[in-house]
Amino acid sequence: MTRKKVTLAYISNDAERKASYKKRKKGLIKKVSELSTLCGVDACAIIYSQYDPEPEVWPSPLGAQAILARFRKLSEMDQGRKMVNQESFTRQRIKKAADQLRRLQKENKCRELEGFMFQCINGTLTLDNFNLPDSSEMGWVINQTLRDIKSKMEVKMTDQRRRQAAPPPPPPPPPQLPPPADLVAEENMECFPWNLVQSPTGAGAGGLEGGGLGWDAGMVLPYPYIFNHSSSTPQSGNYDRIHFNN
Repeated sequence: MTRKKVTLAYISNDAERKASYKKRKKGLIKKVSELSTLCGVDACAIIYSQYDPEPEVWPSPLGAQAILARFRKLSEMDQGRKMVNQESFTRQRIKKAADQLRRLQKENKCRELEGFMFQCINGTLTLDNFNLPDSSEMGWVINQTLRDIKSKMEVKMTDQRRRQAAPPPPPPPPPQLPPPADLVAEENMECFPWNLVQSPTGAGAGGLEGGGLGWDAGMVLPYPYIFNHSSSTPQSGNYDRIHFNN
């Protein structure tokens, strides 16, 4: 929550004035103590008021007397170099406010002339509406606008040259094609459970050798395994498929 701006004027209400005095006196003594401790300087504060029978002295009466004695040893020029009273403080604030007013007036005038310039470019106004005493300010506005445009163009050209000098991005990787059908068939053959397949014991016997599952007489064995009628051991050959018939 922001603080409310305080109006520097005498507080007419007695209760509010007394409450403000106590609060600000405590804050002033705290600030003087912080200044002396943090910056290592000699400082004192003496506050007279109608609300206290004795003046408020910080850090102590003896400490304040020592600092005042040291101050009186300085020349009058050194004593009043940075000293201000209510009149000089008010003059400083008036000067600061006047400088701020002149700066705002100049900014508003430049914006007004800039708007007039763009309206002339668009054709909505002509130079007949121009005030000749503003010629110098208009010249400054035009030159400043040209400098701004040139600066923005240089920034864009620099970015464009940087993009052109950068290496092109790498091409995307080629799409992955599915493996050939014969390779898939060969991989499936490697996973075939050959330990469960056994050859018949004899031609037309129809019996099974060992404890395997066996096959029918017309069973087809895929490449590269074949059976000879004289042996039940699978051998490699150059046949895609071998039929066993009775």
